[in-house]
Amino acid sequence: MYVYNDFDHAFVQERIRQFRAQVERRLAGNLTEEEFKPLRLMNGLYLQLHAYMLRIAIPYGTLDAQKMRQLAMIATRWDKGYGHFTTRQNIQFNWPKLHDVPDILEALADVQMHAIQTSGNTIRNVTADHFAGAAADEIADPRPYAELIRQWSTDHPEFQFLPRKFKIALTGSPQDRAATKVHDIGLRLVRNDAGKTGFEVIIGGGLGRTPIIGKVLRAFLPVQDLLPYLEAIVSVYNLLGRRDNKYKARIKITVREHGIEAIRKRVEDEFF
Repeated sequence: MYVYNDFDHAFVQERIRQFRAQVERRLAGNLTEEEFKPLRLMNGLYLQLHAYMLRIAIPYGTLDAQKMRQLAMIATRWDKGYGHFTTRQNIQFNWPKLHDVPDILEALADVQMHAIQTSGNTIRNVTADHFAGAAADEIADPRPYAELIRQWSTDHPEFQFLPRKFKIALTGSPQDRAATKVHDIGLRLVRNDAGKTGFEVIIGGGLGRTPIIGKVLRAFLPVQDLLPYLEAIVSVYNLLGRRDNKYKARIKITVREHGIEAIRKRVEDEFF
């Protein structure tokens, strides 16, 4: 599991400081809810029917005892004693008071957790096979690659205002326990005929109101090309993705409307 360095600590603390000031302005009536909405979404805070909801990232589904105890403390102190683990390896607290949320974020930062990019039109929490690192059938542990993607995508200046939310999942196993084919990008560790390890790259999957099985964009991508190739995919989506209708803004619709061959050509041109 990744350990924060000095930059990470300073970055998260600055985000909390900014959000605390924004919450104070909202509570004082100096921000309307509409003005506050993009600010809270940047910090994983949703407004639901009866209360706010805070979504916290658990990168590639990995928790240790210290983090688990801190989540339990947060649930007991600031919520109703429980949280909701989601299918995409987040945890949600459904009843926090707005004035308490900056303190919750401080408590999360104490154990190297945050709620950044758990909402909004950006690259969301990177998920992995729940048996990652322990499965006997793994070609390789996908978590180091998930961590690389997490670091690359967090606060990426070009990808903070995508057409719609964007989800990436990885598996190191032939058994697709990470549901890679129903993600915007799915990555499966594979070996080619020469025995080298790389990724099968799948794009355009999704569930929701328009369920679509993703299509293979590249059958084999060398591991050293992972981040530049992801950058090419997201750049092409950022250009082509629709912004006129949020129900048609996901990459699955972009792939369906343009066709996988046209998308592949654009991505390969961008990559090279």
